[in-house]
Amino acid sequence: MFLDSFYNQNDTDLTISAEQGSRFAKAVSNDFNPIHDADSKRFCVPGDLLFAIALQRYGLSQEMSFTFSGMVSADTGLVFPEAPGNEFEILDGRDKCYLQVKRSPQAAFDQKMIEQLVRSYVLFSGQNFPYIIVPLMAEHNVMINPARPLAIYQAMSLHLDRFDLTQPVVELADKRMIVDGKRGDVELQFRLMDGGDEIGYGVKKLILSGLREYQQAAVDKMVADYRSWKANF
Repeated sequence: MFLDSFYNQNDTDLTISAEQGSRFAKAVSNDFNPIHDADSKRFCVPGDLLFAIALQRYGLSQEMSFTFSGMVSADTGLVFPEAPGNEFEILDGRDKCYLQVKRSPQAAFDQKMIEQLVRSYVLFSGQNFPYIIVPLMAEHNVMINPARPLAIYQAMSLHLDRFDLTQPVVELADKRMIVDGKRGDVELQFRLMDGGDEIGYGVKKLILSGLREYQQAAVDKMVADYRSWKANF
């Protein structure tokens, strides 16, 4: 399985090291958010990696939703239930919840199809900054804190019309942001395409915190830094 090198599994739980999480973010998602740098003091496991592992283990349902309720630090022991129902949680050893999953009953387990969908979705997801988020911030005249840029992955939902996917591609359909003081709620609507046909759709939700007035020079520096990290990878 293409995800096997991105986590460690023992008899009781699953762990993801900082190196594994960082490598997934950069090599698979094309995501160079500094919070996913292995040496970052604020390191957290990419939410897209948890999403990918859940699909690999539990299959792909026609209706799925994922709600993130906590940031996963490196080497946190996570318990993925053996035979969950249509609603379940990913917990640590102290029963702290990090991910809530809801799904329709029927599931497909073709790992090649799941890998293609995962790769397409996380590549779309990983490029939200700067290509989607920056224009949204400019539109609303706000920006995240350049010293501590933080965009929190809140939730994602997915609907599929059918399971027989060949080369699924995720495309942005619409975007919006609601600003409330220093918080911005971002909703990214996307469509799933396969061979030119729309075969599904979904929504990704993010929270931007520490918002302040938009400053073009500061935003330009954030984007330049991001592109530099990507070029140096």
